[in-house]
Amino acid sequence: MTSLQVDEHDGNEAAGSAADSDEGYQRGLGARQIQMIAIGGAIGTGLFLGAGKGISKAGPSLILAYAIAGLVIFFIMRALGELLMYRPVSGSFSEYAREFVGPFAGFVTGWTYWLFWVVTGITEVTAAATYMTYWWDIPQWLSALVFTVILYGANLISVKLFGELEFWFSMVKVTAIIGMILICAGVLTIGFSDAGDTASVTHLWSDGGFFPKGLGGTLMTLQLVMFAFLAVELVGVTAGESKDPKKTLPKAINTVPWRIAVFYVGALIMILSVVPWTHFQPGVSPFVAAFEEMGLGIGAAIVNFVVLTAALSSCNSGMYSTGRMLRDLALNGQGPKAFTKLTKNGLPLIGTTFSAALMLVGVWINYKAPGEAFNYVVSFATISGMWAWIMILVCQIRYRAKADRGELPQSTFKAPGAPYTSWFALLFICMVIVMMGIDKDARISLYCAPLWGLLLSVSFLVLKKRNPQSAAFTKADRKRRRPLR
Repeated sequence: MTSLQVDEHDGNEAAGSAADSDEGYQRGLGARQIQMIAIGGAIGTGLFLGAGKGISKAGPSLILAYAIAGLVIFFIMRALGELLMYRPVSGSFSEYAREFVGPFAGFVTGWTYWLFWVVTGITEVTAAATYMTYWWDIPQWLSALVFTVILYGANLISVKLFGELEFWFSMVKVTAIIGMILICAGVLTIGFSDAGDTASVTHLWSDGGFFPKGLGGTLMTLQLVMFAFLAVELVGVTAGESKDPKKTLPKAINTVPWRIAVFYVGALIMILSVVPWTHFQPGVSPFVAAFEEMGLGIGAAIVNFVVLTAALSSCNSGMYSTGRMLRDLALNGQGPKAFTKLTKNGLPLIGTTFSAALMLVGVWINYKAPGEAFNYVVSFATISGMWAWIMILVCQIRYRAKADRGELPQSTFKAPGAPYTSWFALLFICMVIVMMGIDKDARISLYCAPLWGLLLSVSFLVLKKRNPQSAAFTKADRKRRRPLR
């Protein structure tokens, strides 16, 4: 980096210090909260409910699908970490897209990630309503409505309370999965419960083999597997409200491998060793089904409560994220100015309210088609969420090239193996999209994506005509750098 670039970088730090206070957010998220938000983001409906469908489609080979996809997720998260340490901003993905791809890419990324969380919120509240039917015969739409209203209220208090709720939500999920692994280990070694006599690791290959539906069946589960990992990138959105992002964010990102190894690979190995894969059905949580097979009815009820917590936790994170993303778009002139307003507690009230209102669409879906509601929204959530991953990888590749040429300062948290690992992750995501096109259940998302892209293209042209400044990335934009403290 030349002396001129060093001077410009130092000036950006000073500008960032001033801008940080102008952003208006409160740094209320501590290290333990960031850690649990990162852990909890990887444990949600995709694991607790979606895994049932994955097991029925691929059998034990679903374990391999989670392991390979988990490696790709780690590459994506390290790419995000490199960008965050270079220029930590609240808008995260959309800001990087504006800088390294172009203003239109930033516009598309911001609004698509917002849509992803709205759709995901619908998915999670749908799952929560499904779990409620385990105990009571009540309409799914009624449960969905109640949960949406409660979580909306929880997001209007303070970011510190949000972080505390997410900490305990995640703690419940982590404790439950570890407890379930230990119980399954006890069944395998000691042989207690109804499944004690039949439990064996040979279930992983004896019931039709490790690939009972063939390699094609495993590949067809990739969109479900990737959906399970959506939201791990949420730690990037918390950068503007973290107390010590320089330490907490890299540490949270580096926990990705063991999180996936324990909560996905480890949990599924234990479950499928205790209960044959042929006993699981789509739409039924494999965790609940496993305890029922073991004759532990109380355990099944407890796990059902845990998976209910997981769904509500993810929906809660969605409401948090949407308000911040809308505000960042508005600050860049790419969204209604009303979204820039904050409450006295530093909360984006109008953006959160607008997003929560749209999540009520989930109530209508549960009313009209309670049996297919989850399948309808999963595929569209997957394609919209993966767009953020694509942008993270593209931006990291372009940033690294500029940093290596000395045009930009080097990040203090470089992605290992990049840019090759980033290219590998991009190719893997492209393969998943192809698989979605082959799968008739997931194909609907690929029909919706071009329509969404057309709507954004027209909106951007109108925006550019009315406000040319919002359709450009200037040196002043780069100076909107939030210093890591």
